Amino acid sequence: MRSLADTDTFGGLDADTDKLLDSCFEDHEAYLSALKHQRFLVLGRKGSGKTAIFRKLITTRKHDVFTFGHTFTDYPWHHHDKQESIGVPEEERFVHSWKYLILLTLSKILLNFDNSQPWSDDTIQLLAKLERFVVDSYGTRDPDITQIFLPQKKLHFQSSFEIPLASLKVRLETKSVPIEELPTIIQEVNENLSQAVISSLNPDLNYYVCFDQLDLGFDPSVQRYLNRLVGLLLAARDINLRARHEGKKLSIIVFLRDDIYQILRFEDKNKLTGAFMSRIEWDTSRTNKTLKQLMEKRFATVLEIDEAGAWQRVFDETEKMTGKQTKYQHMVDRTFLRPRDIIKFANEVLAAYKSRGDSTARRIEERSGLFDNRDIQGARSEYSRYFLDELDDEIFKHVPAYQKYIEVLKNLDSLQFTFDDFQDACEKRRHILPPDTDPATVLKSMFEFSIISYYSPGGSGYGGSEYVWHYKDARSQFNEAANMFRIHPALKEALGLRKFTRST
Repeated sequence: MRSLADTDTFGGLDADTDKLLDSCFEDHEAYLSALKHQRFLVLGRKGSGKTAIFRKLITTRKHDVFTFGHTFTDYPWHHHDKQESIGVPEEERFVHSWKYLILLTLSKILLNFDNSQPWSDDTIQLLAKLERFVVDSYGTRDPDITQIFLPQKKLHFQSSFEIPLASLKVRLETKSVPIEELPTIIQEVNENLSQAVISSLNPDLNYYVCFDQLDLGFDPSVQRYLNRLVGLLLAARDINLRARHEGKKLSIIVFLRDDIYQILRFEDKNKLTGAFMSRIEWDTSRTNKTLKQLMEKRFATVLEIDEAGAWQRVFDETEKMTGKQTKYQHMVDRTFLRPRDIIKFANEVLAAYKSRGDSTARRIEERSGLFDNRDIQGARSEYSRYFLDELDDEIFKHVPAYQKYIEVLKNLDSLQFTFDDFQDACEKRRHILPPDTDPATVLKSMFEFSIISYYSPGGSGYGGSEYVWHYKDARSQFNEAANMFRIHPALKEALGLRKFTRST
């Protein structure tokens, strides 16, 4: 076993910087349902593991798997937005432009990477038409997908698809259409592409087109942004259903933050949620996956030990924390039940362990052992600051006055408080709050982001706890009649709260 004193880290906080991600990937149910073409919408809180699953899918290297991943960090959204359809319900205005993008992506796979093509005699002609359209329009059979909507592009149909162009001011003999006029014929273009692409997919192979990082540029006040997301979801659903109907193993998979999905409004949202959505959860009654299992994979890899029982070989669980809690429960209670949090907490415990004590022989001998209570306690301040920063990144666009509400919480001195306590704190900080601030409305908004929970007499039914936390069950609703509340314990140090319960 490698010593903890010689260990630098248990991993990065996001998929792009986590060097242990590939070797320590945890095959969550959400990943398996996407892999098996069962559910295409993967929801989760920031840091829950969406990008880890995205990366696992798009880096799969098997003879019967073809993948393509879109992240859109440098995507020309301005030109994409010009493909907005007019004269249809707002939530449907980007459906066809997304379908076009998805079908062009699948065309790249078929024309450049799928060596089984043509897999049947019937697909020879369809692939030929597809290749002629792509090459004539983009100059190559392998176009840059991020450039397909640029204004200098022109679509050419002379030797490929039959598209009615009589209503357009184009030269019919060349059948050339400027890209800015695509919305006027996009339904016909997509129907031709769909027929050629989906029919050409080899039924013995698996195809995945994945979309991640859709929260970049997120602004809940911009309706066009919300319409764009709804359009992607509807386009993915339609193409997935068509592929399934034709017996093809194709999935257009969308990874989205659950707080963003929650504010989207469109027809049949409930049907889509029930039939096609999977949520990334850890340590709940709806999953077999735990954060302990996730960390044991990392401990086993970093410390070169067996995975089974690895937690007990790192943390001294013979000594209980305050309240007779195990160290694992103490730590997991201070997370949002997501990998990012437990990895950060473990890294801070490691840092506290390595910095504790002096260079005497006794301290050196101590440091060769396991993490104990002192290390967890020493890690909490840095971890608490991280936790508050994470909340700030996630909430400020939803709740503009969020930081002012946090200042009110600081006035409470304790994690647990009553409605009257909060009302008094709001009154004391009235000068920093927006006019006409309603304490009940503030509590509701903080509940939705799990800054606070409320007490449910008789038990809430969520994880056996008397306090209802939204992060433990996204279906839980705020109780306007609640009188007792609790701030998330991870915020205790960052907010300068000195005690658990207020004095009477």
